[in-house]
Amino acid sequence: MNTKKTIIFDLDGTLIDSLEDIALCMNTVLKELDLPTYEINAYKYFVGGGVSVLVDNVLKDLNVDSQTQLKETISEKFKEIYDLKLHDKTKPYEGIYDLLDELVKLDYKIGILSNKPHEATLAHVNSLFSKYNLKEIHGQKSHVEKKPNPTAAIQIANSFNTPCEEIYFIGDTMIDMQTAKNAKMIGVGVLWGFRDEKELRDNGATFIVKHPLDILEILK
Repeated sequence: MNTKKTIIFDLDGTLIDSLEDIALCMNTVLKELDLPTYEINAYKYFVGGGVSVLVDNVLKDLNVDSQTQLKETISEKFKEIYDLKLHDKTKPYEGIYDLLDELVKLDYKIGILSNKPHEATLAHVNSLFSKYNLKEIHGQKSHVEKKPNPTAAIQIANSFNTPCEEIYFIGDTMIDMQTAKNAKMIGVGVLWGFRDEKELRDNGATFIVKHPLDILEILK
């Protein structure tokens, strides 16, 4: 029986719908550099691995010289536009507040682990989820390997004094399910985010949910 009651959430595509703001910010950078832009839905397959992977994805079909320098330029410009700003269109998915309200009532310990830069992760969580007094909020940091490396997830488990095997790791991409598997946690894939059921199952999801409150059924 789960006595410690701990959950770790991914952020983008799991707790918050940030796709449009990420796409608009990146397309602004690409336009400024006279590079092709992308439809918002294309970004569903570009995000999840942090800024570096996002930039690799927007550049992958371009035949450009000095790609390393270009990647650095795009990364810096994107961070300038996106980091530390709270965006109008970024908001929690429907049902997320209801889920968190119930988890607090049930005395669950809640952590957040994102590949979004740490400062931006804190800014969004503090803006949208401040009432929940979340103790463990972690974005991408230079000195910690990002997901799917399990280091940060295990550090959160240790902070909560919970065995990894008892923790539910909830996310919307293969990176999240691989993180859960690598950390020996229980992977729960969500279908309201950026990827589909096949990707989540193929990468080790133990459970699949269609609505945030479905998570409560799993916990029972």
